[in-house]
Amino acid sequence: MTRSRTLFRGNWNIINKPMNLSEQLLVVILCFGLILTAPGCKKKSAVIPIVPPANVTIETPNEVPDLPFGSWNSKSISIPVSYDDVPQTTGLKTVDVAINFSNHITKVSKYVYGNNTNCFTGWMQDNSVLMQNMNKLNMGVMRIPGGSISDIFLWDRKAVYDNNYAVTSYDPPITDIPSTITPWVGRRIQNFESWSMGIDQYYQMMQSTSTTGIVTVNYGYARYGTSADPVAEAAHLAANWVRLDNGRSKFWEIGNEVYGSWEAGYEIDQTLNQDGQPKIITGDLYGRHALVFIDSMRQAAREIGKEIFIGAVCLEAAGSGMANWNKDLIAKAGGKVDFYIVHSYFTNYQENSTASVILDSSSKIGGYKTYILNELAAQGKTVAPVFLTEWNIFSQGSQQEVSFVNGMHASLVLGELIRNKYEMASRWDLANGWNSGDDMGLFSYGNEPGVAQYAARPAFYYLYYFQKYFGDTMVDATSTMNDVSVYASQFTSGQGGIVLVNKSNTEHIVELSLKNFNPGKRYFTFTLTGGNDNGSFSRKVYVNGNTTTTVAGGPENYESIKPKSSVLSGNIKVTVPEYGVVHLLVENTP
Repeated sequence: MTRSRTLFRGNWNIINKPMNLSEQLLVVILCFGLILTAPGCKKKSAVIPIVPPANVTIETPNEVPDLPFGSWNSKSISIPVSYDDVPQTTGLKTVDVAINFSNHITKVSKYVYGNNTNCFTGWMQDNSVLMQNMNKLNMGVMRIPGGSISDIFLWDRKAVYDNNYAVTSYDPPITDIPSTITPWVGRRIQNFESWSMGIDQYYQMMQSTSTTGIVTVNYGYARYGTSADPVAEAAHLAANWVRLDNGRSKFWEIGNEVYGSWEAGYEIDQTLNQDGQPKIITGDLYGRHALVFIDSMRQAAREIGKEIFIGAVCLEAAGSGMANWNKDLIAKAGGKVDFYIVHSYFTNYQENSTASVILDSSSKIGGYKTYILNELAAQGKTVAPVFLTEWNIFSQGSQQEVSFVNGMHASLVLGELIRNKYEMASRWDLANGWNSGDDMGLFSYGNEPGVAQYAARPAFYYLYYFQKYFGDTMVDATSTMNDVSVYASQFTSGQGGIVLVNKSNTEHIVELSLKNFNPGKRYFTFTLTGGNDNGSFSRKVYVNGNTTTTVAGGPENYESIKPKSSVLSGNIKVTVPEYGVVHLLVENTP
């Protein structure tokens, strides 16, 4: 007899009746379904869970030396809690970037983010919004009193005025400079003098922005002074400033661009000089004079129990001035100064440069330092740091200096400064003058049509995001395309901070592989681009699509702009727009 089974309410009953073919097929189907729905066999949802990356083995990173001058601080950063969730691009990569977090390049000096003030932009310290914005840059160091004014700046004098506000004399009196020199006094205490910064205003700004100073003392006075010993008088003036400063300024420069024909003291009237100086300055003369300044200033610092560091002015490259300037200066003062000073405006003077010329010019930075170090080595002198205490671009004619391209240039310069292990740099300058767009100021001075006084220029935003999202140690990073530069770092708190700069007019998709880094769950991006105004040199910057409603600048709410964020799973892929800069913050797993 055939045994056959039918399913009834989940129970098996044995009956004697044979099943036909249709009934047998039904039983097969029902049994198969029963198997699939049995406990432990139920099919799950089709949603694929995100599996966090497995911990990776981290190679022991190499040690890098501490930085001089106490210029390194550890940096920690918190992962953003608010962000715009976006999928990672699935586009075809055009550039590969490799980052090795165990290959440390250098610690990052807190002083590479510095800036310059100058006298003629007036009392800035009373503008609370400006001070807040400056604070956000974490500059570390502020250079005073400002460029070529330094070599006619008499910090301890104030002007005496008649009823028409014309200067009639000085207090204390000035009796030992020629009539061809118009001094710039450093004591500005009356309200109508607010058009010019004085030392009191400088110190208020330094206090408001938590910066130390780099002070350029008046070397020109040692040349054009008409006393019996002008070098001693000028050194004494500098030493007295050290005493008054009382440790608020860590760094001191002996003059500004003193090798240049535009500088007071470059050429003197020998008929008025009493100590036999030559008509035209030389590196040898400046080196000998620098030793007098150093002795006087260091003695003053010892008297008040403070430590200061003193630098001498060098040329940044061969063919940029007097052929033997560096050689002769170093022969006299090498081993006695604490650092050497160079300036660069990267592009040719008043050249109507293209974007490519401007952006490619940052590659010169390594050569400036090498030029100084080679001369020190040739003479067997002690190696000392090189400071870039003025930098910007000379490009004019298309409003390049106030454009987002100059902001991109700032990103590249910061990256190259750190890569080449500079301990200090200060950009020129916080404010200047509109001059139809040929204006290097980071903030508008107030005479720019349609723009408020001290409104931030595009370069401000590039400096802000670089400093905020770049860590305290630079690590090795390489790009397979010259048009896309990469600078990578790590915070003491573990996260990765990466900067991608696309110097071309073509969008690129960059794939980043991270070696010796234990990734977390997400990465975050801020993308900076220009607008479509003013041809190749937009006066606006967009941050993740946000910008200003005025004719120039960037988003006033820059601090509250949300980053874009994507899930970390394998390599990172990001789109870098044409002439775009992307800042990445990569979460880590502790």
